[in-house]
Amino acid sequence: MNRSFAVFLSFFSALVLIVPSLAAQTAAGARNRPQPLSEFVAIPAVSGYESHLGKEISSKIAAWHPRTDNLGDVIVTIGSGAPHRLIVTPIDEPGFVVSDVTADGYLRVQRLPQFGLPSIYNELYAAQPVHVETRSGKWINGVVAGLSVHLQPFRIGAPDPSDLDNVYIDIGANSAAEVREAGVDNLSPLVMDRSLFDLGGQELAGVSVGDRFGAAALVDLLNQLDPSKLNGTLTVAFVVQQWSGARGLQRILSTGKYDEMVYVGRMLPGGPVPGVENMRRAPRQEPGSGVLVGVEQTNGQVEGLASDLQKLAEENKIQFAPDYSASVLPRSYIAPPAFPPKWAHIGIAAAWPDTPAETISSADLAALGKLLGLYVGAIRPAGAVGTGGSQASSGIEPPGTRLANSAILAALTPVYGISEHEAHVRDEVKRLLPPWAKPEQDDAGNLILRVGAASETAKTPSILVVAHMDEIGYEVKSIAKDGRLQVATVGGGAPDFFLGHPALVHSANGDHDAVMELPKGWDEPKFQWPRGRDVLDRVDVGTRTPEEVAKLGIKVGDTITIPKAYRRLLGTHANGRSFDDRVGDTALISAAWALGAPLKDRNVTFVFSTGEEIGLDGAAAVAKRLGAEGHAPDYVFAVDTFVSSDSPLESKRFGDALVGKGFVIRAVDNSNIIRPDLVERVIKLARANQIPVQYGVTGGGNDGSAFVRYGSLDVALGWPLRYSHSPGEVVDTRDVDALARVITVISRSW
Repeated sequence: MNRSFAVFLSFFSALVLIVPSLAAQTAAGARNRPQPLSEFVAIPAVSGYESHLGKEISSKIAAWHPRTDNLGDVIVTIGSGAPHRLIVTPIDEPGFVVSDVTADGYLRVQRLPQFGLPSIYNELYAAQPVHVETRSGKWINGVVAGLSVHLQPFRIGAPDPSDLDNVYIDIGANSAAEVREAGVDNLSPLVMDRSLFDLGGQELAGVSVGDRFGAAALVDLLNQLDPSKLNGTLTVAFVVQQWSGARGLQRILSTGKYDEMVYVGRMLPGGPVPGVENMRRAPRQEPGSGVLVGVEQTNGQVEGLASDLQKLAEENKIQFAPDYSASVLPRSYIAPPAFPPKWAHIGIAAAWPDTPAETISSADLAALGKLLGLYVGAIRPAGAVGTGGSQASSGIEPPGTRLANSAILAALTPVYGISEHEAHVRDEVKRLLPPWAKPEQDDAGNLILRVGAASETAKTPSILVVAHMDEIGYEVKSIAKDGRLQVATVGGGAPDFFLGHPALVHSANGDHDAVMELPKGWDEPKFQWPRGRDVLDRVDVGTRTPEEVAKLGIKVGDTITIPKAYRRLLGTHANGRSFDDRVGDTALISAAWALGAPLKDRNVTFVFSTGEEIGLDGAAAVAKRLGAEGHAPDYVFAVDTFVSSDSPLESKRFGDALVGKGFVIRAVDNSNIIRPDLVERVIKLARANQIPVQYGVTGGGNDGSAFVRYGSLDVALGWPLRYSHSPGEVVDTRDVDALARVITVISRSW
């Protein structure tokens, strides 16, 4: 859907149970994901809910007979005598827990932990795919409600997405009873959809990667350990609830006696610097800095065990540097346990910490593993490092097979194609059309299918039905000296739905994993998202020079999108980015199948258009050509999103069409007003054919409006969509069915 009031709005730019969505999102990143980090990142482990990850860790170190205590810590003890060394790493991550279920089936949440995260943490969840754990331990799909960009122009006092009072989770339920029947209730944990992304073979990015690198390093350490070479006793502990009071670590320190401790984990931010406005203590090293040692004093001096590790690193040419870190034991109601006589906190740097775009260096992780092995001093030669899985098969039936509408939509949704780059979408549309359909491509890239075979002189109205193929995204405008891509938006979207999240760069030699960098000051308490179309966003593909970018095959003009997948929610609801307008395409394809062959006595044309998101470009080209030929259609049925206010965040003043209650007549939008008699005609036609229908006022424009100046009447149709132009878009497939049926009826009898 073309962005409403574009001149006024700013353009910006597992767990086996959740693998289907991950596979669709991360095929490009499957090349170099190291194990076991990839598997650990995929398994949710909200603080206090780490049992799935604990079991996975235990299975990978089963040869050492790990024990799990009643808090969830996984512990291995090897050897005997002195010295007794402890290596410990946390395994939990921040997330949410369900705190209430509304009468209409939305989940309310509380964050875990409640403090200690960037001020934009909650906001980065807005309109994002998530997973919720059920009572049976199964993880089901959901999305976080987000504001629809088309409904926001000039709205005063829109809900603040950073306020937990405005965070609602949509799992496709229509009532509290449906939520609980699905096994979700208060205390169910919730996390963002995740996977590990490989950035140019040099960096690794994704949700919780900064919370998992320690576990991956210690599992590799144990799997290379030779106990016959071990001096004294070694305890390795994977501890829980670090984010919520370091309870696992406190348990380990309170119940054991150790001579030395190495804590392996992220560097931790501190509080404000006294007397300095807007200055906070925080780690400053960037990925690529090697192994870091946490110090609370920033003079660069290291002492004790940290000094020993530094010497070991220098002797073995391992990059090693001090960085600020707050204490790994936060303030508590009671005095904390004592640390061993010698201890050190080591880790590696992370860019964009605690965000979906969190990024670490592969070389840093390897250096960390090497240093730990040297510290233990009992390592066998390392085996080959495993890699991630391969891309999953789509499972879509071969061409020439009629599919259910939901299957057509599931096939179209994962295909990428921003405005003026719709070739792959066009190919998929042609593949999904019935064998009798012989579409042609015009100079603007539109796909045109003659559905009616009547002569031009036949006394039948000329009808054109149009749905667009393009989606919003970004385009590479230049390559910076530091190897980042500078990009501009294509189409409209809210920046907070995309920046700070993983991305894909689509180049001639394939897709490349990337992350959308956050604006300067993103981690400051009073950060505000920048506005304005001239803002160029930066994308990191793991390169640090233009030459490295060139080696990847990425060039100016390549396109960038946020990864997406078709994800089923409860009942007949589904989630997927670019439902605008893949639902419209689905409806036209379905109608072509239902018609069975060209209509002998009808003058009907289906158009799959290009460039709608940047100004109705493809439709305008068709309209201009037909107008010049004197063949402007009598009626244009533009099939596009009806951006719905069917959301707990939106005003019901307009856009109030309910998801699941039928297709919608877009009687009024920003580009067109349908004559009232034509609205009534569509309603009567739908009811006569028992097709559920709604009608109303929404935002945005539609392709049909490009034909009006040449004499056509624009009768815009749509379906209710929640959270438009975001990764969290939600539809009800019953509405898709209704839309396809009414297009079929219109083609035959209008």
